[in-house]
Formats: sequence, C-alpha cells, structure tokens
Amino acid sequence: RKNLHLLLSVSLLAIGGAVLLAARLYWMGNKPPNFSNSDNPAADSSSLLTRTLTFLYLPVVNVWLLLCPDTLSFDWSMDAVPLLRSIADWRNLHTLAFYAGLLLLAWIGLRSPAKVKETNGKAHVVDGRSSMNGHSCHTNPGYTDLELESPRISENGAKNQHIPRTQLPATENVVIFALGLMSIPFLPATNLFFYVGFVVAERVLYIPSMGFCLLVPAAMRALHLRLCRRPSRTLVLYCAFSLVILYGFKTVLRNRDWQNEEMLYKSGIRVNPAKAWGNLGNVLKNQGKMAEAERAYRNALYYRRNMADMLYNLGLLLQENNRLSEALHYYKLAIGSRPTLASAYLNTGIILMNQGHLDEAKRAFLTCADIPDENLKDPHAHRSSVTSCLYNLGKLLHEQGRQEEALLMYKEAIQKMPKQFAPQSLYNMMGEAYVRLNKLPEAEHWYRESLRAKPDHIPAHLTYGKLLTLMGQKSEAERYFLKAIQLDPTKGNCYMHYGQFLLEEGRFTEAAEMAETAAQLESGDFDVVFNAAHML
Repeated sequence: RKNLHLLLSVSLLAIGGAVLLAARLYWMGNKPPNFSNSDNPAADSSSLLTRTLTFLYLPVVNVWLLLCPDTLSFDWSMDAVPLLRSIADWRNLHTLAFYAGLLLLAWIGLRSPAKVKETNGKAHVVDGRSSMNGHSCHTNPGYTDLELESPRISENGAKNQHIPRTQLPATENVVIFALGLMSIPFLPATNLFFYVGFVVAERVLYIPSMGFCLLVPAAMRALHLRLCRRPSRTLVLYCAFSLVILYGFKTVLRNRDWQNEEMLYKSGIRVNPAKAWGNLGNVLKNQGKMAEAERAYRNALYYRRNMADMLYNLGLLLQENNRLSEALHYYKLAIGSRPTLASAYLNTGIILMNQGHLDEAKRAFLTCADIPDENLKDPHAHRSSVTSCLYNLGKLLHEQGRQEEALLMYKEAIQKMPKQFAPQSLYNMMGEAYVRLNKLPEAEHWYRESLRAKPDHIPAHLTYGKLLTLMGQKSEAERYFLKAIQLDPTKGNCYMHYGQFLLEEGRFTEAAEMAETAAQLESGDFDVVFNAAHML
C-alpha cells in the first residue's frame, strides 16, 4: 500500500509508452523504417567485427560531444565517423578506456557507502567516530536540510531560534536521476535494439544533456565540500565559473552557424564534406549562384562519387543551363548509382525526347513506370515522377498520332497519380487525345476536369475554346479565349489562338490586331511570328 502510488505511476507510464509504440508501428505498416547505407554505414556492414567495434565506439563519441562540444555538425551520416574495421584501430583504446571507467565508477560506488550523514549543518557519528572535532574535514557531500532562522520570543523574553526545515534530495538521488536522464533516453539511439538512420545525431543528446547539467554541479559541490583548504575550494569555484564561460562562448559561436542555411552547411564541411557541400549547392542554386552551386556539387562528388541525389542535382543544374549532353551523362550516373531513382529516368526521357531520340526516351519512360514504390525513402515523390513519366510517354505517343496508346498511358498515370500531383495538364492532354479521335463529349469532360483542378490553367482555356468552336458554341468559345488573355496578358500564344478564332469568324481587322500583338510579345518564337505573318 505504501508504494501503490509509485506502482500506479510506473504502470501508466509503461502502458502509455506501449500504446505509442504500437501506434507508431501501425502507421509504419508494421515494418521497421528503411534507411540507405549512407545513413548508417555500420548497420549496413557485413562484418560482425566492424559493426560491434563501431557500435561500441559511438557512445564514446556522444559522451565526448557532451564533455567537449568543440566539433559540431548538422549531420553525422556517411563517413563523418569512419568505421572501426579492425582491433588495431587506435580508437579502440578510447572505447576500452570509456567502458573501463564506467566499470570502475560502478565498483567504487558499490564498495563505498556514505560514512557520515549531515543534518542541520552538523555531522552525526555513524561509525563510532566524529569527524567534526576541529582537526578533520571529512564532510559528506549529500544535500542537507536547509535551516531558515527566524527569531521567536520565549516566555522569559529570550530569543529562541525557530528552525523550519526544507528537505532537499540527497546527492545520491541527484546522481541517480542525472544518470537516468543521460542513459535511458539515449538507449534507442545505440543500435542495441534496432538500427537507426544515423551515425551520431546531436538531437538525441538534448535530454541526456539535462542529466549532464545536473551531474556536473553535483560533482563540483561534492568536491567543494570534501576539500579542506579554502584555496582549493576557491579553485573549484573558479573552475565552475570558467566552464560556464567556455560553454557560453561556444554557444554564441554555434548560434552564428545557425543564422542561415549557408553558414550552417559551411560549418559542417570539415565533419561531413560530402553532405555539407551537397546541401550548400542546393542553397547556392536557390540563390541563383549557378557557378558556385556547380562547384559545390562537384566538391560533394569528389568526396563521395556514388551519391545518386548529388549526381541528379548536378544533372538538373546542367539541364537548366541548357547543357543537355552533360546533364544526360549525370542522370545516367545517378541511375547507375540508384536504379530506383524515378526522377532521373523522367529527366533522361525528356532530354532524349527533345533531342529526337524517341525510342530511347520511350524506353526510359517505360522503365520508370515499372519501378515499384516499395522500400523507398520518399514513395510520394517517386509516384509523382512515375506519373510524370507516363504523362510524357503519352505526349510522345500523341505527337506520333497513336492516340489510343496515348490514352492508355494517361489512364495508367491517373491510376498511379498521388494526391499531391497537379493533374490539370494530364486531363488537358486526355481531352486533346479524345479530340483527335473525334470523341468530343469525352474531350469536353476532360477539359472541364482540367479547369476544375486548376481554374486558371491557360492551356485548358485555349483547348476548350477550340473544342467549343468545333461544337458550334462560338460565343462560349470566345469567352474562354478572352479569359486566357485576361489570365496572362503577356502570353503571345493566347492572342494567337484568339486571332485564329477571329480569322475563322471573318473578323479580319480584329484578327490582324491579335496577330500583331502576338508577334510583338513573342518576337523570339518562330512559330508565333510565322503564324502572325500568315494571318496578316
């Protein structure tokens, strides 16, 4: 009955933890998460010796980060902590010293019970001897009762001391609590129960650092109480003050690294150069610094040549700069490094299609469409790329006049399309395929679906306007042409389609005005200028 409340609290905590764990497993499909070998290279190693030595060493790295957070990084994956592949690795000495130190501390703690209990500032004799005889300075480091003196008048007028007591936890309790905070939250990150997706992660030290911050002052207080000489005690205080100053200074320096992404990634180059250079390249690209971004990507690949994401990002950068042959080379390298990278197949197919290599483009799109979405880090992005591959394959077949096959690709794309995919272009192309097959009601349905998905989708306004013209609904068609111009008055193609409509209606003056406007807006587009000249 005495411990009923404690047992109830522990039981509720255990039940709550079990429910959360079960819910997490259910949402993950009752399967453990999948990580790439670069996230945790030791877990992917086939050597039991390598895995054992590395996993034993990683807690040493984490403890050193708590003791001396001099080298910090936003990411510790890949080769940030090289694997320990043999007994001869000198870092095994660190591991041996760490665990030997833990065993020694445990042995000392078990063999050295407290000798003196301090109460109200006075030493009580436990073993038959008093330590407060004026010659000894043996003081128990345990936390004591606080004495708050307040005067109280006795019956004879003399002042007595009223001593209320505020109970503070003993040092042993503080140490146990601090060690629990340091060790228990860290256990899931040790790879002891299951593999995790990182080598070292500073975020898993947030809660353990709270225990560390309790343990350090408890140790300093115990040392301060045990020292007899005043200079020694003063030295302990100076050490504590210096520690606070040093950690505070390091905090200020680290906060500067976190001011923006560019500074953060630059700070991680010496720890994880491949990942840091790659992320820095993304930041520089978003800033429009294309040359610097390209150098950053190439630096990342210098340290790790088989990074599929980095090969793909470099290919994308080169493609955006119209260096298509180089881009195609890096896309193929990315596919070779990760055959399930659907976005690389997509861009490879697009480049090949634009270069006129239609058969190769078709093979790339079909290969992409057949990649399963299982065991992928980002299945949603994968499905979006697969949908885009099917869409582009449908466009290729559409341009070849194979409308039935194109429709099959579009329908398959709709089936595989994830929720976040923007379908307006896909629906619009389905409408165009049905127009080519002279199935106007079906075409109208898909044009409306396109506009429902994105009411300001200009191509759907233009194609639907052309369909309404074919169906004889001229006034309604004109409304859609004008709406397209209203949505983007700077787009010459809108004026060209409207001018064509006016020309067919015999409104030659207005058609000429539209053609002239289109030519002025799209003076660099040969097709628009040619059609405008033809209309004029």
